[in-house]
Amino acid sequence: MTKTRLLIKNVCYHIMARGNHKQTIFAGKEDFDFYLRQLKHYKRKYSLLLYGYCLMPNHIHLVGEPKDPEKLPKLMQGLHRSYTAYYNKKYNKVGHLWQERFKTKVIDKDKYLMDCITYIEQNPVRANITNCLREYEFSSYPERCLTENADYGLLDKLLL
Repeated sequence: MTKTRLLIKNVCYHIMARGNHKQTIFAGKEDFDFYLRQLKHYKRKYSLLLYGYCLMPNHIHLVGEPKDPEKLPKLMQGLHRSYTAYYNKKYNKVGHLWQERFKTKVIDKDKYLMDCITYIEQNPVRANITNCLREYEFSSYPERCLTENADYGLLDKLLL
């Protein structure tokens, strides 16, 4: 039985997805770059305001506000199907890459929204991937706080 997803207008979502069996889904920089380019495409196509993100080797976090929440499942389906096709072709794999459907948590536009973005950006430090957030290029931290990584240009201006 599939649970019905709660989709509400004018709220932000913390969106999470993990590799099947917690497997690595980003093996190298090319993989992260491809996913971020696809994210940029699908966020434009489905009008998602993106406020924060962090890609980890085996899972992803996005924080955003869909203009039409009913389109969020289509956005994630397109994004993850395109990435899975890329990954399976590149690594000569078949089958599912993602574990279950993506998960969402509703976030009010208040201090908790900023706390959530900060929390997900700190994942690489907690996982001992890096000691310095500035050095981890696959999160929104460099663009949001340091105005670096503008080549991805993924973030939208957050108005609280």
